[in-house]
Amino acid sequence: MRQPVEHLVLMGVAGCGKTTAAENLHQALGWPVAEADDFHPEANIAKMSRGVPLDDADRRPWLESLRDWMTRQARHGIRTIVTCSALQRSYRELLSQAEGRVFFIHLVADQSELRERMEHREGHFMPPALLPSQFATLQPLDADEDGVTVTSRATPEETFEAILAALENASSPS
Repeated sequence: MRQPVEHLVLMGVAGCGKTTAAENLHQALGWPVAEADDFHPEANIAKMSRGVPLDDADRRPWLESLRDWMTRQARHGIRTIVTCSALQRSYRELLSQAEGRVFFIHLVADQSELRERMEHREGHFMPPALLPSQFATLQPLDADEDGVTVTSRATPEETFEAILAALENASSPS
């Protein structure tokens, strides 16, 4: 039997609906939400704001701080919801080092749809111009990774229902 999920990581490229899905899951489950963007050092935010993609050296301390936050929560018996692009397997492997079962939900959508979403959102430092670099970096979940892929639907409610169905399947005994 699988151990229960301690951490839900909503992953995918910018604009795929991670934040909205996390808010919906928070409302349903009551688990605290961590936005990975809030863990970026100022240098990373400045770099992305200039339209410069991050490299692995930029990402490592950011991902480590997020992993460490997840572990601190698990040590207090708190299950979490995390939004994080987690575009490469190595990033997911680092996050999976957190204490407790880390389950990834990869939200996917068409690149043109995502660009449209990003062009209409306000107050975010990630410019739509970086979307192609995110797709170039993206390594979808492999079959041996603990997670599922969910297509971002027409409405946040439909996406939420698809996530709940995926979680139901993930929680079933294997």
